Amino acid sequence: MTVTLITGANKGIGYETARQLLELGHDVYIGARDVARGEAAAAALGARFVQLDVTDDASVSSALTAIGAAEGRLDVLVHNAGVLETGLDGPAALRSFDTNAVGIVRVTEAALPLLRKSSNPTVVTISSSAGSFWAVNNPERPEFGLPLALYSASKSAATMLTVHYAKSQPGIKFNALEPGTTATDMTAAFGIGRPVEESARVVVRLATLDPTGPTGTFQDEAGELPW
Repeated sequence: MTVTLITGANKGIGYETARQLLELGHDVYIGARDVARGEAAAAALGARFVQLDVTDDASVSSALTAIGAAEGRLDVLVHNAGVLETGLDGPAALRSFDTNAVGIVRVTEAALPLLRKSSNPTVVTISSSAGSFWAVNNPERPEFGLPLALYSASKSAATMLTVHYAKSQPGIKFNALEPGTTATDMTAAFGIGRPVEESARVVVRLATLDPTGPTGTFQDEAGELPW
């Protein structure tokens, strides 16, 4: 059985990705900061729960230690946890980068020993075209008009981390994705987005690549994107 960890998975795209991967037979661990919400989500889905705050080193270490003790390996890691700050100041910048970029480093570094024990280790980072020079400078793209400097910058960092991890860890597939504008709590203020089911399918595709699949890419549902 494929052992999968999804961060920030008690709602939104992460929750729906967990549901779809469970249907495919994965043994899914839902990582969430809030214990009550995480346990409720895991119980509703039939998944497992680990308390995991990507901004806290001790929490990350404890979560991966628990998975290692129970499973002995990790096959798929989905970096889904994220924040969207609409303000532009120092504290907001620190929150954005701590979750959307530094959190990826914390969890990946803690997960690498378990990923190396998998026969088909795969890491998927839910990034965004809002962090793409190509998209934010293209008037035909929705990202062109989004006034989200910190979200965009932190997602650009997330994609760059994906590229460098793919280069430094050739035995593990690392891919970033643009899931599509999705109706979640994060985008509720904008009143935009498609159902989470559609966007989660993009995540699932990259989470279920075979051993010959690509690495170091930035993709959406149609394939690789400029960046």
